[in-house]
Amino acid sequence: MFSIVIITKNEQSIIEKTLLSIQGLSNDIIIVDSGSTDNTIKICEKYNLTIIQTSWEGYGENKNIGIKAAKNDWILSIDADESVDSTLKDSLLKLDLTSENIVYKIKRRNFFLHKEIRYGSWGKDAPLRIFNRKTTLWNNTNVHESLLLPKEIKIRSINGYLNHHTVNSVYDYIIKHMKYAKLNAINYHNSGKKAGVVKLFLSPIFNFVLNFFFRLGFLDGWEGFLICKTNAVYTFYKYVFLRELNKKHQL
Repeated sequence: MFSIVIITKNEQSIIEKTLLSIQGLSNDIIIVDSGSTDNTIKICEKYNLTIIQTSWEGYGENKNIGIKAAKNDWILSIDADESVDSTLKDSLLKLDLTSENIVYKIKRRNFFLHKEIRYGSWGKDAPLRIFNRKTTLWNNTNVHESLLLPKEIKIRSINGYLNHHTVNSVYDYIIKHMKYAKLNAINYHNSGKKAGVVKLFLSPIFNFVLNFFFRLGFLDGWEGFLICKTNAVYTFYKYVFLRELNKKHQL
């Protein structure tokens, strides 16, 4: 048996769809909420789950808070805007959890508003989401967290999809990317990275060309163009913010 961990903050528009999709999968669902001011907590309280209310410590650290509180060593980590499709649900119910050194990745369908995005950076998305906490946890970066994988870990795939409804409006999408750009710049600065002129100007261009042309983002229409352009702008501002931090701490 596995526990399910979800971190939340102001997710009232999507959290019920997520919770409905995972009913019957686990006897231990943990919500780690970092200060929701909407009806997220009230919606979650309708379900048989554990709610931990805490401050915001970063994506990885807040997920680890939930993992440490879990009843089971095996963890299914999903985001508040992800739901489990029927095929994935069947796969999860039959999943072999005998080896602690296996981590499972799950394919993800990403939606921009109500359109599925099939190409570009969103096209072949399969994040690592099922693991044993005895062998791995999330790193403590404040954005774009990843699992700390020992050398002996083997990665496996399972059938089915997570449906990822990450964009509610174009405005929110752009604002979120600016927030991520700042957070990632802090990560880069803390790890000693510098923002040279080459990175500042060439990385955004390379990012756009790679995703729009080589990864066929143009086949997703105007949504594909907007995603590729926003990713390029995000890359540019990430290095702008990093350059600002580099200069500030040189003084």
